[in-house]
Amino acid sequence: MAGNDWINSYLEAILDAGGAAGEISAAAGGGSGVEGASGEKRDKSSLMLRERGRFSPARYFVEEVISGFDETDLYKTWVRTSAMRSPQERNTRLENMSWRIWNLARKKKQIEGEETSRLSKQRREREKARQYAAADFSEDLSEGEKGENSNEPSIHDERTRTRMPRIGSTDAIEAWTSQHKDKKLYIVLISIHGLIRGENMELGRDSDTGGQVKYVVELARALGSTPGVYRVDLLTRQISAPDVDWSYGEPTEMLSPICSENFVHEMGESSGAYIVRIPFGPRDKYIPKEHLWPYIQEFIDGALVHIVQMSKVLGEQVGSGQPVWPVVIHGHYADAGDSTALLSGALNVPMVFTGHSLGRDKLEQILKQGRQTRDEINATYKIMRRIEAEELCLDASEIIITSTRQEIEQQWGLYDGFDLTMARKLRARIKRGVSCFGRYMPRMIAIPPGMEFSHIAPHDVDLDGEEGNEDGSASPDLPIWADIMRFFSNPRKPMILALARPDPKKNITTLIKAFGEHRELRNLANLTLIMGNRDVIDEMSSTNAAVLTSVLKLIDKYDLYGQVAYPKHHKQSEVPDIYRLAARTKGVFINCAFIEPFGLTLIEAAAYGLPMVATQNGGPVDIHRVLDNGILVDPHNQNEIAEALYKLVSDKHLWAQCRQNGLKNIHQFSWPEHCKNYLSRVGTLKPRHPRWQKNNDATEISEADSPEDSLRDVHDISLNLKLSLDSEKSGSKEGNSNIVRRHLEDAVQKLSGGVNASSVEGLSENGRWPSLRGRKHIIVIAVDSVQDADFLQVVKNIFEASSNGRLSCSVGFVLSTSKSISEIHALLISGGIETSDFDAFICNSGSDLCYPSSSPEDMLSPAELPFMVDLDYHSQIEYRWGGEGLRKTLIRWAAEKNNESGQNVFVEDEECSSTYCISFKVTNTEAASPVKEIRRTMRIQALRCHVLYSHDGSKLNVIPVLASRLQALRCDCYLNAFLYFHKHVINITI
Repeated sequence: MAGNDWINSYLEAILDAGGAAGEISAAAGGGSGVEGASGEKRDKSSLMLRERGRFSPARYFVEEVISGFDETDLYKTWVRTSAMRSPQERNTRLENMSWRIWNLARKKKQIEGEETSRLSKQRREREKARQYAAADFSEDLSEGEKGENSNEPSIHDERTRTRMPRIGSTDAIEAWTSQHKDKKLYIVLISIHGLIRGENMELGRDSDTGGQVKYVVELARALGSTPGVYRVDLLTRQISAPDVDWSYGEPTEMLSPICSENFVHEMGESSGAYIVRIPFGPRDKYIPKEHLWPYIQEFIDGALVHIVQMSKVLGEQVGSGQPVWPVVIHGHYADAGDSTALLSGALNVPMVFTGHSLGRDKLEQILKQGRQTRDEINATYKIMRRIEAEELCLDASEIIITSTRQEIEQQWGLYDGFDLTMARKLRARIKRGVSCFGRYMPRMIAIPPGMEFSHIAPHDVDLDGEEGNEDGSASPDLPIWADIMRFFSNPRKPMILALARPDPKKNITTLIKAFGEHRELRNLANLTLIMGNRDVIDEMSSTNAAVLTSVLKLIDKYDLYGQVAYPKHHKQSEVPDIYRLAARTKGVFINCAFIEPFGLTLIEAAAYGLPMVATQNGGPVDIHRVLDNGILVDPHNQNEIAEALYKLVSDKHLWAQCRQNGLKNIHQFSWPEHCKNYLSRVGTLKPRHPRWQKNNDATEISEADSPEDSLRDVHDISLNLKLSLDSEKSGSKEGNSNIVRRHLEDAVQKLSGGVNASSVEGLSENGRWPSLRGRKHIIVIAVDSVQDADFLQVVKNIFEASSNGRLSCSVGFVLSTSKSISEIHALLISGGIETSDFDAFICNSGSDLCYPSSSPEDMLSPAELPFMVDLDYHSQIEYRWGGEGLRKTLIRWAAEKNNESGQNVFVEDEECSSTYCISFKVTNTEAASPVKEIRRTMRIQALRCHVLYSHDGSKLNVIPVLASRLQALRCDCYLNAFLYFHKHVINITI
């Protein structure tokens, strides 16, 4: 019952801290979703505690109770408070409070149980998928395929024989420059959220404008200054909002090159690094990254226009008249990765991806805290959309770049689409030239972020660790030095420096305990805690405020006044001075976070001559391997932390050796080193570029028709009509047809007002797409949700409404459907509609792109249908297509599902299948598996594909991962035809 005494104390503290009953209810009873002790229904808005933007002691104490005590003890407390019921208001509130907290604890336990069951099911599914993959592989596995005991170099092993040596000297840099100076590479980087500009970056303004913004800008700048790279475009969002600076609305910004003699190379008219801002989403509003997802397709269209145009411009400058396509498109973060995958597919250009912060890892961390349910997390962060985008990046990427190996093994290992053991086996089979049965894993490569060290000069030290002058930087009058040193009774003692925000993951409280309980360390050194900027603790987020409150309590507990500094404010520009102060006192930098994804501050500190004590979990392991400038510790062991700190500050020779090692090796984390490793990896990729070529017989673009603007103009006048199936079932089919016709006529009339019929010139009949390239407007009819007879009638209505004399030559029609080309042909013939009335057909959910043709040599076999297949489109979507290996796996999966349900739910439809579409008939839509489940099953087996049901669920199509109706439309209209005329696209979904 001792536990109940503790709980009672916390409950009393909650009542004292909460004040008003409403705040207490929000803290303790915020949403169990069940009836309370008095029978009232509780609010379901929040199951667990949330941050409200400011510190609340009530919420803090509730968290302590729920996380620190067993459900049984909480139940006993409620029983006891109920037995002691009295008419006093405080006792009534205490009873209700104890009940609410008990229910929160029950719910938390239930959620944890459900999560455990989910993870257990996930592990079983993965193991089953691995068994299937192993069954497909040959039985005579080589040593390289056996995984952990393989002597074959891993695809993640940085010590491969082919790995180029790190740049460690000027001679090595000059050799690299000489070897690559004649190349003219074009690289596209994409980072679409946050505020991005080249100078005076507003880092820390919001959660979207942080380290990633600085990284991508500096990467673009460094690559643009690297020999062999002609141009780098960093594509981001154009923002013309009143609450942000005007510079974010500028379409283009050139980044100043790195000033280094080693990177001077020939400049051209369009060479260098640029920020290119693509307008998409709300034009006059700056929105967070979680709200950008609906506008991704708009960004892709605008980015396509820019890349196509720039490739043509570069071709005229350095490509002998042939387009210079990007050697790679590199996406940063999930939203940009989603865009990059689709751009890569449309342009047939290799994709590289850097996740920076992975959604699944973030989800697991928040769930462990027990503050929010999975649904609440998804509502706040759109986390499931983010995770699916990251899975798509695994499907589409050639290379995934991480900062550390820990990110590969512990973070990417959480995803369905990546398995380290499977990756090793596939890599071994590829080296042996053995079939992988359509399976594929992207190559994971750890390349630490670069840093600029040109402004940092190494300082000599003698054996006693005495430091030389720093050209005036050692002045004791620096404001930040005075602000820190005022805390200390003896400011000349060695300084232990920690630079981290007050977050529980940073483990600051354990550091203070280690310092406070080690007497020798306290006598020898001071401790400086740089914990961000703050004004009033109560205005901080609840999590940060709780950590800072604990820090202050521990300082008081160990009576560390005069030995610990914790300034309230510092500028970003003052951080180097803080490092210099710690180095001047012969101090140590410490990062004892529970897990540190990379550890950029460790590299910064080493550049200023500070030895390190760092966590043994995560990126610091890789940093220590290179720098060898300190000691790794278990972040949970405060004695080990204290001993490591004491060892470094007490042993002058060890301190000097660690300092010297750091200064000697620090340039292995420089931008030149990063870019050289980056380009050496990119250089191993097989070059790919768009397969479609410009037709010499086509009419050249006139100045008025040139697509100078983004496709925003196309979307602004487009028409999207969606007919409700419910309306059809209620007997209003004819009404819907009339609505379609009336809206279509209005849209066509709108278009006709801006069309000059004389501007549409006929093209040579020898042109490959004679009709498409002569169209000023394209109407895309997406068909799936109506009966065949209704579809035929709607198509006739569309044709009739579009028969305006001024438009007859300028309007083209594209039919988009999940049906096969043979099904569409039979349907059109039955309705008396000529196939030649359409300019193109997007069939099998976007896996086939066909054009009407009367030439016998173009007709499709074996039925000799009057269509010509776009083989160039097929060559682009075949990327990562599993082919026969995928088909066999799907048939096996369908057989299992049929056995489980006791009926033939999935039946292979060989007649409707094609080379790039595996089709199944679905006989029972109620028993059909969800798309997410099918896609996940394939991903676990390293099979990359796009899974779609038809609108009525009667057909299941599995197509290449980068194929879709929209991608086919882009290839058909926006690429093949867009090069010739700026088109207006009307999309009619039926």
